[in-house]
Formats: sequence, C-alpha cells, structure tokens
Amino acid sequence: MTDAPPAPEAGSGTAAMRRAGLARLAALLGDRFATGQAVREQHANLTSWHPVQPPDAVVFPETTEEVAAIVRLCGQHGLPLIPFGVGSSLEAGCNAPFGGVSVDMGRMNAVLVVHEEDMDCVVQAGVTRNQLNAHLRDLGLFFPVDPGADATLGGMASTRASGTAAVRYGTMKDNVLALTVVMPDGSVRKTGTRARKSSAGYDITRLFVGAEGTLGIITELTVRLHGIPPAVTAAICSFPDLGSACDTVIMAIRLGIPVARVELLDEVQVRACNRHSGLGLAERPTLFLEFHGSEAGVREQAESFGEIVADHGGGSFAWAETTEARNRLWQARHEVYWACLELRPGSKFIATDVCVPISRLADCMVETKRDIEATGLVAPIVGHVGDGNFHVSVMGMVEDAEEMARIKAFIGRLNERAIAMDGTCTGEHGIGQGKQEYLLREHGDNVLTMRAIKAALDPHGVMNPGKVFVA
Repeated sequence: MTDAPPAPEAGSGTAAMRRAGLARLAALLGDRFATGQAVREQHANLTSWHPVQPPDAVVFPETTEEVAAIVRLCGQHGLPLIPFGVGSSLEAGCNAPFGGVSVDMGRMNAVLVVHEEDMDCVVQAGVTRNQLNAHLRDLGLFFPVDPGADATLGGMASTRASGTAAVRYGTMKDNVLALTVVMPDGSVRKTGTRARKSSAGYDITRLFVGAEGTLGIITELTVRLHGIPPAVTAAICSFPDLGSACDTVIMAIRLGIPVARVELLDEVQVRACNRHSGLGLAERPTLFLEFHGSEAGVREQAESFGEIVADHGGGSFAWAETTEARNRLWQARHEVYWACLELRPGSKFIATDVCVPISRLADCMVETKRDIEATGLVAPIVGHVGDGNFHVSVMGMVEDAEEMARIKAFIGRLNERAIAMDGTCTGEHGIGQGKQEYLLREHGDNVLTMRAIKAALDPHGVMNPGKVFVA
C-alpha cells in the first residue's frame, strides 16, 4: 500500500496558549466549565478496556452558537476538541490522548420539532433515544435504532450506530436525513434536507455519520420516524448449536419474512442472562425474536418462522406477547454487560464486534466459537444476526499480561477472519482507538482518501485527534 501522509497535528498550541484558551473558556461559560479530576475522568474512556485519558477540561454548551464559539476559541489556542454524548463508546472514542476539551452535549437535549405527516423530527444532539421515544409515544411514532445503551442521537450518528432492530429498520445511516454540524473552523453547516431522497451533489450528511467526531461536532439531527405497529409479539427458541440458529435466520431473510428484531445468544451468554435477569432459559444457543405488523401479519410471520425453526432442529417458541413480558426479555438482552461481569468477578468487559455477509455468518461464528474455546477465554457471543453482525464480550483480567496478550491475539484473529470473509472489523462499535490497524487492512489505500478529507476539513487536527487513523 502507498505510504499514508502524516496525520495532522493534534492541536498545535503551546502550554501557555492552552492555559490561556482554558481561561477564556472559563470566562465564557462560567459554571459550565469544569476541570475537576472526577468530572474529567468521567468524560474519558468509560466502557472500554483501553487506558483512561482524560481531557484538560469539560464544557457544557447549550446552543449551536455556543458550540461554534467554543470551537473557534479552541482553534485559536491549539486545544483539541472531543465531542461527548453519554460515554457509551466501546472503542475509547471519548478518550483525550492529547488533552484538550471534552464538549459534553448533554444540555442540548431538546426535541425541536416533530413533523407527524412526514414522519421525521429535528432534535438536538444530546437527546437520547429513550427520551425521543417517550416524547413520540402519544403521537403513534417511534425512532427504531436501538444500540442497547440509552445513547444520544449525536453519538449514535457519529459512530453510525446500529442495534437490535436494524434487520428491519436499518442503521443510523439509513435514518438520518440532515445534520447541523460545527466545523473545525467554527463555521456552522447544515447538510441535507427533509426530502427522503436526493441526487443533488455529494452526500455530505453521510460523510459525518460514522466520522466519530473527527470532522466536526454534530449539534442537531433530522431523523426518520416510523409508525408504532398495531401488533407486536416476541418469542424465544433454542437450538442444538450456533450453526443451526444462524442457518435459520439466513433462511428466514432469504424468504422475505420481515422479522423486526432477531438476536442470537450463545449458551454462555444465556447462562449469564439467566443468572443476572432470572430468565430460566435452557442453556443452549437461543434466538430472541420480535415481529411487527397487523395481528394477522404477525401471526403469519411467526408461523412461517416457526416452520423454518423446526426444519433446523430448533425447539418450540416461548411467546412474550404482553408489553411487560417483551420488555423483560429485551431488558435482559440490553443488560448483557452487567450479566457478563458476573460470569467472572474482578474481570474487565472487553467488547469487540465484526460483521460479515449473512451467507458467511454461520462460518464466522462457529470458527470464532472454536477459537474462544481453544484460547481458553470466558467470552460470550451475542449478535444482531439478521444483518450479519455479532459481538464477543471477553471477560479479561487486564492486569494479567499473559492473558491480555492472548485476548489481543484472539481479537486480531477475529478481525482478520471477518475481513477475509469480505466483512468488516466493526459493524457498529466504530474504530476509535482500538481498531485502527484493522481499518487499514480492511480499506487499504482508501484510508488515504479518508486522511485527505480529514486534512482538508481539519488541517490542524483539533477534532477528536488520535481516533480512527493510525498516527
């Protein structure tokens, strides 16, 4: 591969310039400027095993204009900027390896306008998915992207988040229509429109969706909404092995059964959920399913799926038709982080994910399972298998150098395995600090194009430096 140009400087300010910049920020924001150690550490790496690298200060803007003023001031003083939602990034995307200022978007949490007829809405970047859906519930609408954590929509756009409902409703890139972005020079850009499609020029909106805050700070989003279906039912069914469960999902997708959610938990993950959430499930590879539509449509979908399950040796469905039963089921799925920690007390949750073409899903998951067992790891598997994406949660003792070497080698093999199957090293977690070398292996010389865009838009490297690209 051609040698990549050097990364832009990660904030070129001298120590004196940075101190002056921080003083100006304090004067501008008053009590919405913080430098205490606790708050700085809370705005660094929260959920990943990577070392915590806190910023020099945290700011809490309330308007797009205030974000623009912060960006201009930091640019003048060579201070890096790290956008922050709720800190649920799993690849250390919120860390501040070069210091600088964490821009906490939590106070920009207004739902600005809902267009019921057009089924879209405009929100500030600090609105969380649960907050938005609570606001929409009485209108018969909902926002479908569900990554598990109650993440902010700005953060979800920045990492191109996905989740349990992506098989039917798509990912963030499919559900973001337009953005308001503060650029590295402090100018404010509006990308896209509320039209559902356009052939007008480059797709600038999707340039920022998935950029992990390295090109600008998202302050507002226009997102698609969907009607709350009249009938929803959930079910679980177990299988003798991972391959049978994967093949069932593949066949259902090929036959066009519109499953709304389909999650696969291996037997280790089921055991963890049983202990933590009291589910009482058979400890076998298990599918969690949800069907949306009319009463008749949901019944037809479930019956068709059940026939495929039987053909692949799966067990009978256990239904969860009431709202309370469904919520309990999906709450257990969303609490796998806490459930996994109980499998090995004292360990650290080391999460990683890959995504492959659905035809290779069974191969990739089965090979990964063999690798886990051969390596001697405690590592449950859970996957949004309807779109070929799955997660491995390695429970590691990070102070044990030999064990961490085995874990890192395993994660490397997993990434290489997915890339070799024409897949990706991350389906939804992002690159952050943890998967930079695999971005290079996956995209090759296309990384040069990414670097060129970064250098053109952020020539001084102030936007979330140290992320995505190998330095």
